[in-house]
This record gives sequence, C-alpha cells and structure tokens, in this order.
Amino acid sequence: MLVLRWIGIGVLVFLVAVAALFLRRALVARSGGIIRLSVRVSTMLDGRGWSPGFARFAETELRWYRMFSLSFGPKRVLTRRGLAVERRRLPEGQERLIMPADWVILRCVSHQAPVEIAMANSTVTGFLSWLESAPPGAVSHLVLRD
Repeated sequence: MLVLRWIGIGVLVFLVAVAALFLRRALVARSGGIIRLSVRVSTMLDGRGWSPGFARFAETELRWYRMFSLSFGPKRVLTRRGLAVERRRLPEGQERLIMPADWVILRCVSHQAPVEIAMANSTVTGFLSWLESAPPGAVSHLVLRD
C-alpha cells in the first residue's frame, strides 16, 4: 500500500510539471506570436552550449524563454536599443547536429554582452525588421557582415 501511495504521488507530481510547462507556453503565446529561438548560454566548448526555447517580441524587447523550464518569466531579454547584429553565419561542426538545416546563427552585440542566437532563416527577416524599426527620432544600429 505504501508503494502505491508513493507511485501515485510521483505520477501526480509529473502531471503537474507537464501541465505547468504547457500553461507557461500558452500564457506567453496568448500575448502575441512566438518564434523558435535558441540562445548560446555557454561558450566553453566550440559548438556547444545552445539552449532551445522560444521568444516573443514585446515593443522594444525580445523576451526569450527556455523550452524546458518551469519559470514563467523570460530567461533573457534583449532590448532593441543598443542591440546590433555583428555577424551572420551557418551552423558549423557540432552545431549542425543539433540545429535544423535551415537555421542561421546571428552574433549580436549589446550594452550588456555579446550574445549568439539561432533561428530559422525565414525568421531572420522578421527579426532584422523588428531591430531596424524604431519610434521616430530613435537611432537603429544594424551592422551586418557576412
């Protein structure tokens, strides 16, 4: 009987965790469209350190949420002001094994620190459009070198 009780508790905890993941994604998607976006969180090893997730554009911010996290808040926020695309490249080496074939990696620089993000080639156009668009009087910094 005690074993069955612990199994039941384990199943309940698992179901609550899965429900929280779906609820979190639904809450983020409710307030606008989302895109698939991977962020390189560690540069210790070449081609490693990528974390899958999804992002949402919110006026002057790109809010990135980790795919496998129970947190309801964004893990990383990129603000349009001071963000510039420094370089665009295709996945190399081990990166080709973990990313879809049509993805592109963008190295961005900002006030905080350089960041590498990866997204579908078709999404890059929307990202660059968002980055270039700004309210009247604001300055856009787009530096793109191949």
